[in-house]
Amino acid sequence: MAVCKHESDPMSSATRPFAGFEWMLALRYLRTRRREGFVSVIAGFSFIGIMLGVATLIIVLSVMNGFRSELLNKIVGINGHIFVAPIDSPLTDYDEVAMRIAELPGVRRAVPLVEGQAFASSSEEGGGVLVRGVRPDDLPRIDAITDNIRQGSIDNFGEQEGVLIGQRLAEQLGLRAGDTLTLISPRGATTAFGTAPRIKGYPVEAIFEVGMTEFDNIFVYMPLEEAQTYFNRAGDVSVIEVFLDDADRVFQARQAISAAVERPVLLTDWTQRNRTFFAALEVERNVMFIILTLIVLVAALNIVSGLIMLVKDKSHDIAILRTMGATRGAIMRVFLITGASIGIVGTIAGLILGLVFTYNIEAVQNFFSWVLGQDLWDPTVRFLSDIPAEIDPSEVIAVLVMAFVLSLLATLYPSWRAARLDPVQALRYG
Repeated sequence: MAVCKHESDPMSSATRPFAGFEWMLALRYLRTRRREGFVSVIAGFSFIGIMLGVATLIIVLSVMNGFRSELLNKIVGINGHIFVAPIDSPLTDYDEVAMRIAELPGVRRAVPLVEGQAFASSSEEGGGVLVRGVRPDDLPRIDAITDNIRQGSIDNFGEQEGVLIGQRLAEQLGLRAGDTLTLISPRGATTAFGTAPRIKGYPVEAIFEVGMTEFDNIFVYMPLEEAQTYFNRAGDVSVIEVFLDDADRVFQARQAISAAVERPVLLTDWTQRNRTFFAALEVERNVMFIILTLIVLVAALNIVSGLIMLVKDKSHDIAILRTMGATRGAIMRVFLITGASIGIVGTIAGLILGLVFTYNIEAVQNFFSWVLGQDLWDPTVRFLSDIPAEIDPSEVIAVLVMAFVLSLLATLYPSWRAARLDPVQALRYG
């Protein structure tokens, strides 16, 4: 025992936290040995579980963020942020009202619109559409349209009775730029026998693709004056759409707009029109986070079971270390390092896997579509043409911290149990 207490004995420095021999023992316990093969299998599954859990959390949260961002950009990019509709009197002075609104701080532009439902048909097919009349000067400023022209051109928009239609609508009706689109409205000219439907053909000047199926399938744009004539509007508009510099400042902008229009109007914004949709996305995102966190929790519990079995298997070694002078704290730190290493390495591997998968999500989708021989992403069902993904660094850090904490907590009980082991009993019955 005198040798054990000698200053040159390595065990005399064992009380120093996380000494070199503690790391050496911990790493040795992580190596695979034939006699401890089952313990190594559990450690391997724990590593895989944490890696897949962290990677899945990063991928799913990134896709959910991408969905929300893309849908928000598509919806407010083509629809605007605030909608000004008349109540008592029609908006015949829409040019002046739109100009006053556009001069307000934080307002990017104000676009007067005539909206009406119609039936669009061609020689092959037909379907309901939403016709939008817009001033020729305003159309080039709607980036969601002008930046996504697939066929034709908008250079002559307003000079003739041409229209713009979405890509999905063009495919459904079998139309290309230059073909004729027939629009049928039930509210046409008033005759002695009642209201006759209005039927008129328009050449397709251009075809756009916003990337959101709901928009590409129903929107038809035509010059404002032509829309007023087609829908029997007496020189007024249905609504003025207001685009803001910051979509989140709708509440502050509403008060300024209400004062600028100088008349009773009905103000609505994008948060009211899409409240249910974005609330459902937020609920789904939170539920997915909770469910996928259980994967990491299960993997952490595997660390607990693996370490308990390792402690039982190494009880004889623990007893010898204790008799050589190793403190309970040193024994606890050895198994703490052993279990935490599995969690930390698994978390880092999951981070790398999740980031690589997210940045190459389109290539992964195309690969599985090629392997299975079918399209795994139907844009007619999922609103968007492509799988969106947007990595939020703060969420990634939160996932990593959560995985680290669970991994460390999983090692506390087995490490404490190893430190409390009685060396006499372990040597007698080990």
